[in-house]
Amino acid sequence: MNYFKQTILLLFVFSTYTAVIAQSSGYDKLGMQAMMKGDFKGAVSQLEKAGVKSPNNTNVLKMLGYSYYQCGDFENAISTYTKLISLKPDDYSSYYYRGKARQNIANDPKESLNQMRETFYLSAIKDFTKAIELNGEEDAQLLQNRGITYKDYAIFKSYKIKKKTEKLACIAIFNSATADFQKILIIQPQRKDIISLVSYVKAQVTSLK
Repeated sequence: MNYFKQTILLLFVFSTYTAVIAQSSGYDKLGMQAMMKGDFKGAVSQLEKAGVKSPNNTNVLKMLGYSYYQCGDFENAISTYTKLISLKPDDYSSYYYRGKARQNIANDPKESLNQMRETFYLSAIKDFTKAIELNGEEDAQLLQNRGITYKDYAIFKSYKIKKKTEKLACIAIFNSATADFQKILIIQPQRKDIISLVSYVKAQVTSLK
């Protein structure tokens, strides 16, 4: 993610809490202060304490899920965002970050989770799809992440092809990735990184025919 996009996402995350933190004096405030300094481990320590005191506080859960994600603790990020979604099902950013966490696990699985890679890919795609449904198909970042997940999932599936039907299914997943990338190019036609991804995916499809 380039600097501009990362800045926009951080602004989105932090702006959610401005009014709440102004009135807070507890662990949630300390957690937010740690987040602002980039100390996400420190934020987790404080926000976990805040979560014990207020287990259904959606602002605490959102900050905690984000901090877990930034620490690379994707399993706890997933569980935290899952709880947040149950309390606030229309928050598209929760689906986005849960999808990112699932995507990261699928691409770099722990040995104990290796047999669950397909489930994580499919769950990530589902999360990105829900985020797009809530926020609209003009969000290039959401489309990009879903497209990349489709691509990675198709590559994963391609290693296991034994039948013609499996090859066709794999091509269909690659085509879904291309469809998302093409939508981005309609919005942002000069995206060289997306143009390269389209070329890469098309080459993978050609290699399977």
